[in-house]
Amino acid sequence: MKKIVLSALAALTLGSVAANATTLYQDANGQVFTKPAEGRTLIKTPTSLFSKADKLKLSGLTYIGYTYDDYKSNLADGTLNTIKDTSEFEIRRAYFQLKAYLLDDPKSYYRITFDISKDVTGDEKVRAKYAYLFLNNVFANTGVEIGLAHRPWHDYEEHNAWYYRSISKILIEDGKHGPDLSNSADFGVMFKTRTQYFDADYGIFNGEGYHSTSNGSGMSFEWRTTAHLMGVDGKDKQTKKTYWDASFFGQYNQGHKTVTVGTQTENQDLIFGGLHTVYNQPNFLVAAQYVYSDNTSNIANNVSKQAGSGYSANAEYRMGADKEYRVLARYDSWTPEAIPVGQTSKKEDKGYILGTAWQQNRNVEWIANVIITDNEAGSVKENQNGTQYMMTARVSF
Repeated sequence: MKKIVLSALAALTLGSVAANATTLYQDANGQVFTKPAEGRTLIKTPTSLFSKADKLKLSGLTYIGYTYDDYKSNLADGTLNTIKDTSEFEIRRAYFQLKAYLLDDPKSYYRITFDISKDVTGDEKVRAKYAYLFLNNVFANTGVEIGLAHRPWHDYEEHNAWYYRSISKILIEDGKHGPDLSNSADFGVMFKTRTQYFDADYGIFNGEGYHSTSNGSGMSFEWRTTAHLMGVDGKDKQTKKTYWDASFFGQYNQGHKTVTVGTQTENQDLIFGGLHTVYNQPNFLVAAQYVYSDNTSNIANNVSKQAGSGYSANAEYRMGADKEYRVLARYDSWTPEAIPVGQTSKKEDKGYILGTAWQQNRNVEWIANVIITDNEAGSVKENQNGTQYMMTARVSF
């Protein structure tokens, strides 16, 4: 399957080059021109790319990085930490996207996005991240995604408040010092309402996400409502617009996970909700959120590891004529409801991110940062404590 998908990616890439090819000429000195003239010889002829769509749009995004993980050698009780330090160059994520415009409405399209990422064994895998049909204005100011679609919250936060997925996922998706409640895409139907002062995304999904197996026991209702308090939608316009948003988001996920404790088995629901606000000016951004999660259980004394509460805050300051130089910081805190084995109270997981970024041009951004994990002594994730040093090139086209 992987070979088939990679072959498809290669074909699409070559096709995009061919579609944009022009006739090229070369002179005696090797200089290349796009127009004929005396002393210039033909070196390439154009090739066409055929499609039954009116228009195709191709794009790509890759996170190229180096990471050094310096874990603490000992746990708080003095025992040896079994996790060893690591050092590696990596392709953290690589996305290849195709949009095909198939309908009379120029804002309606079909989208497919391939996602290359490393699995738990260290192998690079190719998945379909998105594969949906978007229909514009199905209702007043409302479009709909049908298929393997966006979930309501992740895309909003990553394009309005936290622009650095290349180094860290958002709080509800983070698994190192966060709850890992939800990933960013799932099979379902999502409605997207857009007005000047109000946005909303809401839909019904399988619930387990695009890279997990669906257990088929229930569906998940998920939502985001956002008030644009200044009447400005700032999506991806952080260096050009001033905006202030307030959001409420969450999900009611029926039968999210099958859990067995002793001789008892049940399908547990996952319910979480969050409040978020972001204020942005071209020079700076500040954002904060609070999240509460409950994983219902009928099994006595069973508390899911995903139940808990926490908060996150991040800030960014921008400098330069084009605001191309940035300083960024973020703090995460999550306290699971479950008391770890051998402990007498709940334990807090914490993470700090500090970094700098340089937007070299519209296609390339460089980031240098550290992530400090400082989970409380006795936490299930205490062995993750330490400092992560990262260098990243975010490449897009």
